[in-house]
Amino acid sequence: MKAQIFGLLVAALATPALAGGNHAGGHGEAMAVGEPGKKANASETIQVTMKETNDGQMIFTPSTFKVRQGQTIRFTIKNAGELDHEFVLDQEDKIMEHKAVMEKFPDMEHDDPNAIRLAAGETGEIIWKFTNDGTFKIACLVPGHYDAGMHGDVTVAKK
Repeated sequence: MKAQIFGLLVAALATPALAGGNHAGGHGEAMAVGEPGKKANASETIQVTMKETNDGQMIFTPSTFKVRQGQTIRFTIKNAGELDHEFVLDQEDKIMEHKAVMEKFPDMEHDDPNAIRLAAGETGEIIWKFTNDGTFKIACLVPGHYDAGMHGDVTVAKK
């Protein structure tokens, strides 16, 4: 039984990593949302706060962003809440797949360049280059947080 659970966990963790295509032994498949950027190339810094509200909601502030295709953004992220939160940037379908896996494995750790998990009071950053236009999602995939409102949209305008 433990081997089966371990196998499921490995498969679940491998899926997001393979989508990046930038890891050692990658399959060349690029993420639709873009790719890790270089801090020196960031043309804008967007400060994002994650927290719970008194009425039980969980939010990103701001929760919507507009950027340009080809732009590199430095997201500085602060967890101003009392619980752990995540900032995950991806396509909506990938977010929903990852959400389902997180509901089964809530303590799963991530090592993806498009995601960060922060304990209460912690800060971190993601440097991201948006290579494609379209609408993408940000989300906290800790079980229950997405459903409590912790998600938003990133609109990437064509060059």
